[in-house]
Amino acid sequence: MVKLTRIYTKTGDDGTTGLANGLRTPKDNPRVETYGTVDEANAAIGLAIAHAGADAPNADESRRCLVALLRSLQHDLFDCGADLATPLESSEKPGSRLRIIPAQTQRLEHLIDEYNDPLSPLTSFVLPGGSPLAAGLHLARTVVRRAERLAVGLRRSDPDTTNPETIRYLNRLSDLLFVLARIANDHGAGDVLWVPGANRPR
Repeated sequence: MVKLTRIYTKTGDDGTTGLANGLRTPKDNPRVETYGTVDEANAAIGLAIAHAGADAPNADESRRCLVALLRSLQHDLFDCGADLATPLESSEKPGSRLRIIPAQTQRLEHLIDEYNDPLSPLTSFVLPGGSPLAAGLHLARTVVRRAERLAVGLRRSDPDTTNPETIRYLNRLSDLLFVLARIANDHGAGDVLWVPGANRPR
């Protein structure tokens, strides 16, 4: 159980921070950068939720369901951050630490299929934007992609201490956020497609 009683401790004033296993490391360590970006992605999803207006009296059930899904993803991202903040140990017993597991990634795959199935196929890339909710989801998607890239680098530099499932999870999550952005754009009807060379002289 997490219990926070003090917001500032001054222990990080020397430019270090504590990992979940108690070890101190520089704040610009790739591991810290990776789980910090996961936290940033979580905040971006939170902003998208604020744009959803699901708490408004006239919010429809589909919007409330979408927000419930996004909030569930926020819980997963805290799991992912905790995983990345806790280097794997060779002596670690399965289930002894909070780790992203394949079932969480598989859940995203099922959700992608469910939400993407009724959408019209794309003939070009989608310009990020549209409704405020869709724009927020596109922003969250790009932050998740950055977190994924950082996780790949972390895994390459520290393969024995980094859970590879975090990379797979982040990869699927960015795909899901893309699909949900289309849902938020009137099920794709409000998407604006990229026109290659649109502003080049004819």
